[in-house]
Amino acid sequence: MPCYLINPFEDARWDKLLTRHPRASVFHTAGWLKALRQTYGYEPIAYTTTPPGADLRDAVLFCRVQSWLTGPRLVSLPFSDHCEPLVDDAADFQIILTDLKEQLLRNRWRYFEMRPLDHIEGPQGLFHSMYSYVLHRLDLTPNLETLFRGFHKDSTQRKIRRAEREGLTYQEGTSESLLDNFYRLFLLTRRRHQLPPQPRSWFVNLAQSLGEAAKIRVAFKEGQAVAAILTLRYKDTLVYKYGCSDARFNNLGGMHLLFWRSIEEAKKDGLRTFDLGRSGPEGAGLITFKDRWGATRSTLTYSRYTRSARSLDNYKTTGDWTLRIARQVFSHVPDRIVAAAGQMLYKHIG
Repeated sequence: MPCYLINPFEDARWDKLLTRHPRASVFHTAGWLKALRQTYGYEPIAYTTTPPGADLRDAVLFCRVQSWLTGPRLVSLPFSDHCEPLVDDAADFQIILTDLKEQLLRNRWRYFEMRPLDHIEGPQGLFHSMYSYVLHRLDLTPNLETLFRGFHKDSTQRKIRRAEREGLTYQEGTSESLLDNFYRLFLLTRRRHQLPPQPRSWFVNLAQSLGEAAKIRVAFKEGQAVAAILTLRYKDTLVYKYGCSDARFNNLGGMHLLFWRSIEEAKKDGLRTFDLGRSGPEGAGLITFKDRWGATRSTLTYSRYTRSARSLDNYKTTGDWTLRIARQVFSHVPDRIVAAAGQMLYKHIG
């Protein structure tokens, strides 16, 4: 059976596949893919065993990353916490993997990378490396009172009540004002962690491409923004994607208020899962924060496949060098330069 390439933007069958497939997420949607293309120039492609003209029954989604700095490759998907292969038949999946292997060798990609929720076995005969993260998901089916009792009493319940006692106010939406407040806090947070920030245009494009599915939530203390998060919504799932704060006000519980308001809204709308996103192994504090919401942990395993061990080593060396330089430089330059550098850098590291 042959393998076919399709463009999700041009194939009318794409949305129908996402609607019916239980493993489709917001990261598969045309809105998310459009924001990736507008901001970073990544072009989405999907591999399928379904011939043209037939109802689309499966797909494995990637973005082409063309970079003179880090090399050409396929990633499923850049800046996405996870991206499930939408394939139900094991034999069909092997056909797609075999085709990916052949194209990797023919086109001399540096590698292709997959980011499933559960580890999958890739094609034989390629070099393979794995990178692990922690994913937290909160079951929203219990009532609000039960959910609240499941939060850590000292670190979560009390912080929510503290935020209410402090009179923190809450606003949500995608207005220019909320975006400005979010991005100011985002720059502060990235500086604090010595990490390059993604460009403001990324968040603008997310808001425009995803519409009501994307929402900025901001907590204020006497009119000053002290914490903000960005959430995404798809089907019965709410996804926490980005969070940031002014560290001077962290003791007021602004971030806890934002999570609680998100949970209240999700319950009201009948959602069933709050995906708290991935955390890296270096983010012990973030992992603990998510644990204390009663969320269930699982392991995300990203897999890279390449034609030689040297390709993986070269990419890792280039990525480490880029990040070290960024951390040194971004700690000492003005915000406008930091933001511009993020625009240039992130298209190479997706």
